[in-house]
Amino acid sequence: MLRLRALLWIGFGGMLLLIAAIGLSAISFLYQVELRQEQIRRDFVERDRVLEKLRSEVYLSGTYVRDFLMDTDETRSRVHRQAFFETRRQILASAEDFRRLAPPAARTFFGQFQEQLRAYLDTLTPVLDWGVAEREKSGPQFVREQVLPRRMDVISLAERIEQMSQSQLESSSEQIAQLFASFRRRLVLMLALVLAIGATLAGVTLWRILDLERKSQSRFEEVLRTRRELQRLSAELISAQEAERKRIARELHDEVGQTIWAMMLGLTSLRSALEKNDPAAAERQLESIHGMAENTAALVRNISLLLRPSMLDDLGLIPALHWLVREFSRTSGLQVEFAAADLDLSLPEDHKTCIYRVVQESLRNVARHAAALHVKISMEHEPHLIRTRIQDDGRGFDPHTGKGVGILGMEERVTRLGGKLSLDSNPGQGTTIVCELPLPAELAPARGDRHQESSPLRTA
Repeated sequence: MLRLRALLWIGFGGMLLLIAAIGLSAISFLYQVELRQEQIRRDFVERDRVLEKLRSEVYLSGTYVRDFLMDTDETRSRVHRQAFFETRRQILASAEDFRRLAPPAARTFFGQFQEQLRAYLDTLTPVLDWGVAEREKSGPQFVREQVLPRRMDVISLAERIEQMSQSQLESSSEQIAQLFASFRRRLVLMLALVLAIGATLAGVTLWRILDLERKSQSRFEEVLRTRRELQRLSAELISAQEAERKRIARELHDEVGQTIWAMMLGLTSLRSALEKNDPAAAERQLESIHGMAENTAALVRNISLLLRPSMLDDLGLIPALHWLVREFSRTSGLQVEFAAADLDLSLPEDHKTCIYRVVQESLRNVARHAAALHVKISMEHEPHLIRTRIQDDGRGFDPHTGKGVGILGMEERVTRLGGKLSLDSNPGQGTTIVCELPLPAELAPARGDRHQESSPLRTA
């Protein structure tokens, strides 16, 4: 569950971070494009303004020179001359401004424009020192041959520079369009990545949810099945308890009760013989009563041992199992081999009872259902557990088809103590039952102190 939560946090968090990155990237890109467009627009407007101003000033410079040459009034000529020099200064300043604003592609051509512009201005400057006579004589010709052609050349170069500036604007627009195309590709790629991550995350989450739902359903069905098994086990345990009580009651009634009744009759006969002063008859009756008392004591002892052998409490687990194996071999006629480890430890009462009942129930099942010839029982202990194995060579069965109340009872006992009961059986291959019980921490021996001694007991 923690791994699923971490996966969901990482997946959804990563997807949200990626979406946020896409959004921030888009906003940043659009802001940069907006700044770029505004810068391009301002540069173009500024270049166009300076270039238009430069063309106007060039045109005015030629006009001032023409007026200076054509005007014979000395006062007005000085005004035209002063206006030319002011315009010349503005032309040079505007040219310097445009050179600073000119795009890289137009700077080389603008250098030629500056050279021609200086040549144009240098050509006009000397005539401003002419007197009236010289202006009247050479002025019209100079205006026609020098001023107007050179001015038109300069204005033509300015128009070409304007065209180049327009081309630069179009090139910048194309660059922005390419930026938009690149951004679209990147945005589509990132969106595809987000969709892929989202689809993968959704698929993994859906699979995990369905898997958890399937496991929950399986566990719910297992709980229901276990509940039904427990109900059946409870009913069968009650039935087995009643059957055991009936058997014990029948044995007490048929065996013990009849023997006691016979002893009472014997005592009556003994009293009659004593009253008749017949010592021989009294002795016979006394011997008969004594034999019946011994049989009754043995019967009661056997019933008591079957219910819970006193030696389990007095002598311990291993002697009690030895006795159980001998009694089983004597009554069933099967050959049993019992090999026990030298368990030099005091097991808790629950552990001893559990192991004894598992062995007892296993032997009872062998006698009732297995049709076996040999049974092998072994016990061994490891640092933290004690293992009991019961193996027979009987007919076997399929454990998956169902378990009897005896096996369910054994599983219940072992599970209650935190142990594990495993059953391995196949039709025709016998049955092996392994019971593993964990030892309390204070009883677990050191790993290097383990030792086992086989104590085989064969009875037939």
